[in-house]
Amino acid sequence: MNYTTKTTEYDVKRIREDFPILKREVRPGVPLIYLDSTATSQKPQVVIDAMDAYYRQTNANIHRGVHTLAEEATAAYEHAREAIARFISAQSTREVIYTRNATESINLVAQTWGRANLNPGDLIILTEMEHHSNLVPWQILAAEKGLRLEFIPVGSDGLLDLDVYRELLQLKPRLVAFTHMSNVLGTITPAKHMIQMAHEAGALALVDGAQSVPHFKVDVTDLDADFLAFSAHKMLGPTGIGVLYGRESILEAMPPYMGGGDMIRKVFLRSFTPNELPHKYEAGTPAIAEAIGFGAAIQYLNQVGMNSIAEHEHRLTAYALERLEEIPGVTVYGPEAEHRGGVVSFTIEGIHPHDVAQILDGDGIAIRAGHHCAMPLHDKLAIPASSRASFYLYNTMDEVDALANSVYKVIKWFK
Repeated sequence: MNYTTKTTEYDVKRIREDFPILKREVRPGVPLIYLDSTATSQKPQVVIDAMDAYYRQTNANIHRGVHTLAEEATAAYEHAREAIARFISAQSTREVIYTRNATESINLVAQTWGRANLNPGDLIILTEMEHHSNLVPWQILAAEKGLRLEFIPVGSDGLLDLDVYRELLQLKPRLVAFTHMSNVLGTITPAKHMIQMAHEAGALALVDGAQSVPHFKVDVTDLDADFLAFSAHKMLGPTGIGVLYGRESILEAMPPYMGGGDMIRKVFLRSFTPNELPHKYEAGTPAIAEAIGFGAAIQYLNQVGMNSIAEHEHRLTAYALERLEEIPGVTVYGPEAEHRGGVVSFTIEGIHPHDVAQILDGDGIAIRAGHHCAMPLHDKLAIPASSRASFYLYNTMDEVDALANSVYKVIKWFK
């Protein structure tokens, strides 16, 4: 996309031209309708080109070399970090740690801050709508250190019960960790308010931003978050790279996560001194091309405009809710459109979600089916699985209509 300023009118047709895969037919005469961006997003040509250019012209390891290629690669790698820091309004690039994904970011906090600061009997508050990535690391740590885990329940409206949260905060937790946007219900949680409440109770707050950072403006300074985790591949970037944002003072006090090259300042046979932030947590040769691709994705999102993207997705989601809820036998899960991001999970009475997804694939429609790495939430909803359609900046109203028409076809086929 060759924008020089942010768009004033959302031109989804123009945006779609930037994504090569959207021109694909999944079989002759059946064009791709990609409604699975919550799992991973598609990539614009500029991201593909940025990674290709690195390998063709600049391929070298970073930080340690003084030759031209090494200096160019280092500059591009760190320029991407600067772009990411600005994107989330971090105070410093020292607060932006490259990881493999949001999952590793959360595990990093659990295995460094958690191990160093939590003691038997300490409480961590989570929610019933968490992705496994924000459940299992804390379960592992709780088993190891004798911690307590408590959960903010999800109401029938798809929203968190903040009255129960207030009660749990009276138990003096050490950490509150929660998703900013549910990958199943689409629920956008009141993160700023929840963080403020956590701080007033003396707890730190970790936000799983895997589903929020790609879709609407997330400002860590405004949120006052202590930690924020997100992944590049859900926001037009490549797989294999993510970010942990951490408050600088907390990161400084935490022990290193892994040992090896680049995370050290000095090494002796029996001891070492860790490197300064952010390199303290980035052992070994990193995902250099992926970081450069991530930076290109950030630039693309900035050019389109995060507010424009959020507004477009809201229109799509509201329309999708309207279309799906009109279909007999369909149950849609989650809150009303005003409290929801671009995710719609649903079931069809008497039809397994895997069958739904397979039949929709026959029409070229890519959706997700299963528990979406949120098995406890599905247990809460009393369903084994759900079908999930998710939207991003390149989806259209016509694609929502195609989804609804195919759901009608599924019901007709089975009944």
